[in-house]
Amino acid sequence: MTYPAENPFDEPAPGGDDLNSEDAYARGASATDEESAGGADAGVDADQGRALAESQRALEDQREKYLRLAAEYDNFRKRTQKERIEAGSRGQAELIKQLIDPLDDLKRFADLDPAVTDPAAIVQGVDLVEAKLMKALAASGLEILDPLDQPFDPTVHEAVATEPALSSEDDNMVARVYQRGYLFNGQLLRAARVVVKQWNG
Repeated sequence: MTYPAENPFDEPAPGGDDLNSEDAYARGASATDEESAGGADAGVDADQGRALAESQRALEDQREKYLRLAAEYDNFRKRTQKERIEAGSRGQAELIKQLIDPLDDLKRFADLDPAVTDPAAIVQGVDLVEAKLMKALAASGLEILDPLDQPFDPTVHEAVATEPALSSEDDNMVARVYQRGYLFNGQLLRAARVVVKQWNG
């Protein structure tokens, strides 16, 4: 008895299930998507690496600028301090220079023999030395406070005593100066010690 020949195309594919064209396309497409995703991730990683490198370079530039600025400021501070010290020394030297002549005059009068020198001449010479000395100090900024018959000012005067005023117009006026005061370039060195008049009505 003869049997019909089987269709070879009806046989299952070796190794399992039939593989149709739609399955093959789907699997191929999936593989392509995975490869594309991998390439995209690599591109993102490269961009991030470049951005990180640029950030590091910018940070290093800022760090160098900061260090340079800090060094410049430190040099400026040291230079300013040195100049201030030198300026103070120059000012002191200039003041001492102005005092040399009065000191020489004072030395000459101190060496006079009182037995053969007129006392009036010595007094006159001392007055001249004082005038020269005060002129030199005034040129450097010294101001004398001698507030006789002036209103009492507690910021620059020190009241050591009071006395009755003869009229209301004399109230709070300086009657006597026990000790002169001094200002140096506006700074109080010593207050003038004074007696102040008070009106009791």
